Amino acid sequence: MASKRPLSILQISTRDIGGGAEKIAQDLARGFRTFGHMAHQAVGYKRGDDPHVSEIPQGDREPPLQCMAWDMYQALQPYYGRVPGVKALCRLTHDMASPSRRKTRLRGAEDFDYPGTASVAALAPRRPDLLHAHNLHGGYFDLRMLPELSRRYPMVLTLHDAWLLAGHCAHSFDCDRWERGCGSCPDLSIYPALEADGTAENWTRKRDIFSRCRLHVATPCAWLMDKVKRSMLAPAMASARVIPYGVDLSVFHPGDQGAARRKLGIDANAYVLLFAANGIRRNAFKDYDTLREAVATVAARDMKRPVVCLALGEDAHKEQIGEAIIRFVPFEAEAHRVAEFYRAADVYVHAARVDTFPNAVLEALACGACVVASAVGGVPEQIRALRGEPIASGLNGVGVDEATGVLVPGGDADAMADAVGLLLADDGLRRRLGENAANDARKRFDVTRHVRDYLRWYDEILGVTKSLDRPDSFRTASSAPASSLMGS
Repeated sequence: MASKRPLSILQISTRDIGGGAEKIAQDLARGFRTFGHMAHQAVGYKRGDDPHVSEIPQGDREPPLQCMAWDMYQALQPYYGRVPGVKALCRLTHDMASPSRRKTRLRGAEDFDYPGTASVAALAPRRPDLLHAHNLHGGYFDLRMLPELSRRYPMVLTLHDAWLLAGHCAHSFDCDRWERGCGSCPDLSIYPALEADGTAENWTRKRDIFSRCRLHVATPCAWLMDKVKRSMLAPAMASARVIPYGVDLSVFHPGDQGAARRKLGIDANAYVLLFAANGIRRNAFKDYDTLREAVATVAARDMKRPVVCLALGEDAHKEQIGEAIIRFVPFEAEAHRVAEFYRAADVYVHAARVDTFPNAVLEALACGACVVASAVGGVPEQIRALRGEPIASGLNGVGVDEATGVLVPGGDADAMADAVGLLLADDGLRRRLGENAANDARKRFDVTRHVRDYLRWYDEILGVTKSLDRPDSFRTASSAPASSLMGS
């Protein structure tokens, strides 16, 4: 008979608070605990005060100077990319923590020198029944420990990007060298960047590591799973699942647009567009140039009302582009306030060069905002696209009764402007698509469904059948950071 004791689940992630991957791990942990399981997180860099999160210790090095350097490096992490000079300090202290690190970096090799990984399972309050790893890049995890960890524990691995499949990059754009062994990399600057082309060596190291692993691999979309099945990770897969993300529908739901604009100090008479991302102008995976051009094109038409684009996720001075204003809004940590931005918008516009399964799109849909998005990566799996122009060619659209937004070809500013203009000019169409979006989000993107899908899969992996008749739903803490806006 199957055991019904609570599971001990240890999730491994770069940070507790940060980008979309971190938000997913946090929401899952809260959901697992709501269903009565013991859920703990081991992270490379702890920024919050959640007692269910432990930082993976890396400072047990000798001599003491290296321990001090690592402690300083970890202390600087909350300011990385936000305070001038911190990136250089991080590199210096990172190198000091391990003298071999600089040589590794100069030859273009990925750095796996994180000995705390060996004892990661000991951070769980009780011996884990299962390890669940999320992003393993970000300077905290020794990938060489993966075979040993997967031998000692059933190991689930959720891919939020394609870093594990390539010689260095989180997304390869149009490059297909990751299928053949990398080398002669066309762009070493893609995150995580390299100083020299060691991509062939990195790819081979990863392939050799995976050849000794047994992993249960999940992706949030079929687009990324298709890449996994064509990669050197495929032979390591004991099982695979496509499990779409979920969002907290008690926070992200439709509401009064006028009230939202009053709370946020937004002109009630303006056409309001919204785009949310981490470091909007500098984010190589998003497409600010296309967004900027599309907004300018829309505003240049005879719109009768001012056009304001809110760029949520970057602190910068507003930008006047012809008749339009792009207003930058710093990252917002309060989820309820983030939801007000979606409710205040007439159209959520998601311009990207590549994206896995952006939480910002799901949150916009759940709030009843109709979406115009670049048809890249897994985004077409999120949106039921309106049939007809300017829909991206080759995609099967649906009618007005089912559509939740419009998809346009990536990098096509004119098509994006046409789609936005179409929705702004037709109040009835915009309202209908918004209603459809909220209804579809309730059916497909509820965070409770997301948690249940993983728990059912855990049961299959562990060979047990556990009851899921605890709460019918759960909601994340209202103060949970809306860090999904910080990344894909």
